[in-house]
This record gives sequence, structure tokens and C-alpha cells, in this order.
Amino acid sequence: MKIVAFHNLKGGVGKTAAAANIAALAAEAGIPTLLWDLDPQGAVSWYFANTGSGARAPKAGRLVKGKTPIGKTIVPTGIDNLDLIPADVSFRNIDLQLEKHGDNNTLAEWLEPLGEDYALVVLDCPPSMSRLAEQVFRVADRVLVPLVPTWLSLNSWHQMQAFIADKKLDSSKFYPFWTMADRRKTLHRELLESPPRELKQLMPGYIPYASDVERMGEKRQPVHWFAPRSSAAIAYRLLWRSLSKGKRSLKL
Repeated sequence: MKIVAFHNLKGGVGKTAAAANIAALAAEAGIPTLLWDLDPQGAVSWYFANTGSGARAPKAGRLVKGKTPIGKTIVPTGIDNLDLIPADVSFRNIDLQLEKHGDNNTLAEWLEPLGEDYALVVLDCPPSMSRLAEQVFRVADRVLVPLVPTWLSLNSWHQMQAFIADKKLDSSKFYPFWTMADRRKTLHRELLESPPRELKQLMPGYIPYASDVERMGEKRQPVHWFAPRSSAAIAYRLLWRSLSKGKRSLKL
């Protein structure tokens, strides 16, 4: 089982849309996939309209204390090969629960039994540098980091690198990719054409700033379902191809 996390210190950068689209593309490629919404805002859970009432959403405290088996929190999405662990607002306090009742391997222990049913787990993470983030960074095979082509977004990348160094994490598993890119803007165009040298593992292509991505909220579907020929759908397919084939492949 491989684990891919989507994370950024900043919110509103297209992280959740990317996680939802990549998970759906993986499932449609025949890969048994689980999408876990770790963000208490629950945006990726909301994208999938057929997940039921959310009654099974895991309570942070019960999970950390071992009172809720992770398997009982999983719900179908309506997409073949794709299941979901919905978000719960209690995860806003997950760091406190990990501090009181968890350890450095809590997330790994939750994920370990899922390998019997899934080949890929996609984690949509909350925008923070926290105890949970540290555990995500340790357990993930890839951490995909969406970056808007701006200096402020690049500064968030530098902050993440400082966190990685401080916690002595493996920096080789972090892969940035451009998102919400608008080639009409001079700075965006310049950064797309000449990426900073510190983005050594930059994924190819970019996710455009496009209305079709915003329409995911209206359609509650992956982009390629309702706009398969759009620039956004093509961009997500390229991102998935980079993950599933070539030198960046997860070898699923």
C-alpha cells in the first residue's frame, strides 16, 4: 500500500481539489483507493455527494484512544474502487488528543491494517504545521505540495522546509506542483517558465486557475467527469500520470 498526502501550510491553494481528482483518477485506473479527509473543514468529504449522512465520521478522541476501529469509519463514494473516511469537526483538536493519548506512530498504526483492502491511500491534510502534520510526513510515500506561483506561496514552501529540517524528516518525499496558475499574470508566467532552484522535485505541468475547478463545488464531482476536455482535467491527468508512471512513479 502506498500513501500520498496533499499538504500546504496555506489554505485556499487547490489542495483539496487536487486530492479529490487524483484519488478519483487512481480509482478509475483500477487501483483500490481510500481517500481520508483529515481536514476538519470537510471539503473533500463534501465534494462526493453520495457518501451518506457522515454518521461514521471518526471522532478524533475515540480514534486516538483506540475505541473506534478505523475500518468502521469508511464509507463508499459511489465511484468504483474509491472509498472515503469523512472529516469530523473534532479533528480541529487532534493535536491535543495526540499529545494526551497518542504517540509518534499513531497515524501509522491507523493506516497499517488498511493495506489488506487498498493499494493507495490519499490524505487530504489540514493547512498547518502540527503534530499530525509531522506524522503524515513520516508515514507518506509522497507529500504533494500545491504552490500558487507567487512569492508568498514560495515562502510557505520555505517554512515547510524549515519544519522538515527541524523534525529530521526525509525531504526527498516532498514534491511541489504549481496550482491556480494564471499565465495572464506576469509573475505567474515567469515562475512557471523559470522555477526557483529550490523546487528541485517540481512536478511537471501545472493546475490552471480555471472555473471548472470551482465548479467541482457545484457538481460535487471530479473535474474530468463533467469537463473531460478542459485544461483542468488534462492537468490533473498529467499529475496522476506523473505519480503512476515515470521516475516519480509510486510503482502501484
